[in-house]
Amino acid sequence: MTNSRVDALDDGWLRPRPSRREYRADAILAIVIFALSLGSLELYDSAGFYTDPAPPWLGVVMVLLQSVALAVRRRLPVTVLIVCATVFMGMQLLHVPEILFTNIAFFIAMYTAGAWGRNRRLAMVSRLVVIVAMFVWLFSALLGATFAAAFADKDAVGSVSPAVAVGLVTILQNLLYFGGAYYFGNRAWVAARERAALQVRTEQLAEARERTAAQAVSLERLRIARELHDVVAHHVSVMGVQAGAARRVLQRDPQQAAESLSAIESSAREAVDELHRMLTTLRDDSRPSSGSTVPTDEPSTHGVEQLHDLLDDARSAGLAAQLTIVGEPRPLSALVSITVYRVVQEAVTNAIKHAGQSATIDVRLRYRELSVEVEVTDSGGTPARGGVQGSGLGIVGMRERLAAVGGTLQAGPRARGGYLVRADIPAGVAVARSREAAQ
Repeated sequence: MTNSRVDALDDGWLRPRPSRREYRADAILAIVIFALSLGSLELYDSAGFYTDPAPPWLGVVMVLLQSVALAVRRRLPVTVLIVCATVFMGMQLLHVPEILFTNIAFFIAMYTAGAWGRNRRLAMVSRLVVIVAMFVWLFSALLGATFAAAFADKDAVGSVSPAVAVGLVTILQNLLYFGGAYYFGNRAWVAARERAALQVRTEQLAEARERTAAQAVSLERLRIARELHDVVAHHVSVMGVQAGAARRVLQRDPQQAAESLSAIESSAREAVDELHRMLTTLRDDSRPSSGSTVPTDEPSTHGVEQLHDLLDDARSAGLAAQLTIVGEPRPLSALVSITVYRVVQEAVTNAIKHAGQSATIDVRLRYRELSVEVEVTDSGGTPARGGVQGSGLGIVGMRERLAAVGGTLQAGPRARGGYLVRADIPAGVAVARSREAAQ
C-alpha cells in the first residue's frame, strides 16, 4: 500500500462511482416514485386540492420528469437536484395536484447531492442556492396578498393569529425538511469516506501481516541454514582431515589408519544424529512457532559441556587442541550454551579448513560477572592441497547468532600469525533474571 492511496483520503478524496446494483436500485426507485405519484395525482385531483388544477397530461409529464431524474441521481447528483427543484416549483406554480411524492423526490434529490456529489464545493453551493431560493419563494408567498386574504375572515382562537401560526409552522416544516436533507446527505458522504479509510487500513494490515509472515519464514530458513552449516561443515571438515591422514598412513601404519577410519565413522554418525534431531524438530507440528528472531528451542542438545568432545574430534584429526576455562563455571541458559558451542565449532572448523593439520587450536572460556566470553585462536599453517575455500558464511552465521542473543563478535587475523575469534555473550545473573521475567 503506497502513501498515495492513504493521501487520497484527505480533502481531495472522491467517492467511487456507483455500482451496477446501485444504478439498478435507482431505476427501480424512479419507477416506484412514478407509479405512486400517478396514484397520488389522481387522489389529490379527486379531493379538489386546487380549484383550478393543471390539465392531467401536464401533471403526468411533470411527475415523469421528476421520476426519470431520480433514475440517474447518483450518476448526476447536482443536475438531478436542479431538475427536481425546478419541477417542484413548477408543479406548485402550475397547480399540479400532487404534493406528497413530489416532496419525497425533492428530499431524495437534495440528500443525494450531499451524499454523492464528487465536487464537494459544487454540491454545497448548489444545495445552499436551492434552499435560499425555496425560502425566498416561501416568504414571498407568506407575505403575499393571497395568503393574507385566506386568513382575513378567521378569528384568533389562541395567543397567535391564524396567519402567523400557519406561517411559523410552514417555516419550521421547511427548516426541518431542508436541514434534514442537507445534514443526512453530508453524513452519508462522511460515512462513505470513513468506510474507504477503514478499507485502506485493513488492506495495509493485511499486507503487514503478509510481510511479517514472509519475514518469519525467511528467519526460519536462515536459522535452518545456519544449523545445517554448523553441523555439516564441522563433521565433514573433520572427516576430510581424518580421511587424508588414513590415506597417508594406510601402508605403513594400518592400525593408525583404522583409528582414523573409526573416527570418520563416529563423526558421520554424530552428523546423522544431529540432522535427524533437526528434521524431527522441524516436522513436529506441536511445537509453538515464534515470530521472534531469537530461536527459543534449538534442535541440538549440544552446549558448553560438549566442548571437550568437540576438541577431541579435532585431536583425532591430528590437530593439537586444548580448552582452558577461566573463572568459576556456572549454569548457562540453553540458548547461551549452544551459542558458545556453535561459535567454537565454527571457529574449529575454519581452523581445520584454512590452517591445516599442523595448526594448534587454543580455546579459552571465560566466565565473567555479567557475560561469558569464548576465544578461539589457531597458530596458522598451510591448508591441505585441494582444500575447500571458505564462503564467508561461517563468520556471518556467528554474527547472526550473537546478534540474536545480544552478543558481540571479533574475528580476524592475528598480528603474530593465525586467526582469532572472540565472542562475548551476556549471561550474568541480572540478565538471566530479566530474561526469565520477560518469559
